[in-house]
Amino acid sequence: MAMVLDPEAGHILVGGAGAGHAAPETLLLRLANRHGLIAGATGTGKTVTLQTLAESLSLAGVPVFLSDVKGDLAGLAGAGSDQGALHGAFQARAAKIGVDLDYQAFPVTFWDVWGAQGHPVRTTPAEMGPLLLSRLLGLTAVQEGVMTIAFRLADEQGLPLLDLKDLQAMLVWVGQNARDLSLRYGNVGTSSVGAIQRALLVLEGEGGDRLFGEPALDLADLLRQDDRGRGVINILAADRLMSSPRLYATFLLWLLSELFEQLPEVGDPDRPRLAFFFDEAHLLFDDAPKALVDKIEQVARLIRSKGVSIWFVSQSPADIPEDVLGQLGNRVQHGLRAFTAKDQAALRAAAQNYRTNPDIDIAEAIQTVGTGEAVTSFLQAKGEPGMAQRTLIRPPLSQLGPIADEERAAIVAASPLGAKYGTTLDRHSAHEMLAQRTAAAAVAEDDGDLFEMPAGGAGRGRPYPAPEAPAKPAPRGRSDSIAQTFGKSLARQLG
Repeated sequence: MAMVLDPEAGHILVGGAGAGHAAPETLLLRLANRHGLIAGATGTGKTVTLQTLAESLSLAGVPVFLSDVKGDLAGLAGAGSDQGALHGAFQARAAKIGVDLDYQAFPVTFWDVWGAQGHPVRTTPAEMGPLLLSRLLGLTAVQEGVMTIAFRLADEQGLPLLDLKDLQAMLVWVGQNARDLSLRYGNVGTSSVGAIQRALLVLEGEGGDRLFGEPALDLADLLRQDDRGRGVINILAADRLMSSPRLYATFLLWLLSELFEQLPEVGDPDRPRLAFFFDEAHLLFDDAPKALVDKIEQVARLIRSKGVSIWFVSQSPADIPEDVLGQLGNRVQHGLRAFTAKDQAALRAAAQNYRTNPDIDIAEAIQTVGTGEAVTSFLQAKGEPGMAQRTLIRPPLSQLGPIADEERAAIVAASPLGAKYGTTLDRHSAHEMLAQRTAAAAVAEDDGDLFEMPAGGAGRGRPYPAPEAPAKPAPRGRSDSIAQTFGKSLARQLG
């Protein structure tokens, strides 16, 4: 019987191909970081394929990050059972492929933006940056420019943007000093500031403010192995997150960008350092500006040298832009249904993405494969695409479907990361600093003093004085000022 993982050969078993599905179809670990695609209509087996690939990579010592849109990937934390409803079908499939059906659970860490179904996962506005944040809020180009100015000023003035209220306070400052800022940075319209603030209020109302705060996610916590050398599978609970598609796509794109910027170059390792599965990938590209699509293409093209394997999971290859699709060397195409002329065109386009196989009609195979079957093509030893194969995907070793809430809660409670991420921190940051400047400016105005706008401002900006403003002399009472004035006038008259 074949093994799911063959360490000596350096490959993992995906399923059985050829006549009778007896020929092993494998994925070379050293070429897994050339990225991949899992596509197919609803109900054709994409989720099970994702689950089996995550299992195999974990067994190879590769940490995995995936989003659980429907809640059923949590079953990776539990072992399959011979009492399960599909045990008989899985056993017959395993025998046909020639693989042992060795049920087992896998090491899993649960994450959740809202902190309800896993450890809270947070970032800061400063780490996300103005481009992705503008994408998240759906801002126009002009409003994005104002957001960029706010981030630039926060950086210049040493005002940390750590949560949503920090960003809101910074935008208030920008709006109050719009006239002076326009002379240095270009037009800053208060209407644009107001539009951004309204978008932030909507995001806050949807619960998106939970995404911003500290402690921020440490990428090292995604790159862990258990005591048996298996890669930890990080599962992001995305069932609630999917109600805000833009938030879902922006968060995962931010995570990819952070991996790209922080991980060192490793060239072509013998196996990936991390496998990243992006379910419902079409949300990443829907209504995305060209600059953002170019950024995604750049990350996909270059992040492989950081040892990261990206897998896009979507209903059709047409959901992925051509420039990005061209970077995906490993492909699993489940069934596509061609009921309309548009569907038929998409089917032909999908078939053209594969290296021809004289033994099968690729377009027909894509249309006729059953649940659990797929047309596959994996990179060969020299990096060339393999011929398209009609493949029966191996059955999963872990539990198929969700786990009980009590089991999830027990896994979260036993995780060593609970102490690190369980309590929200609220450090002294932009919101508090600007509030102090407001108070200082109010005192200064009562004293009749004017403070220069911070660091490089073009004029006098109230209500916030510069942090480097010199110490003011002791305030003088109004009666002293009048007495001195009267005394000087009398002296001049006597003279």
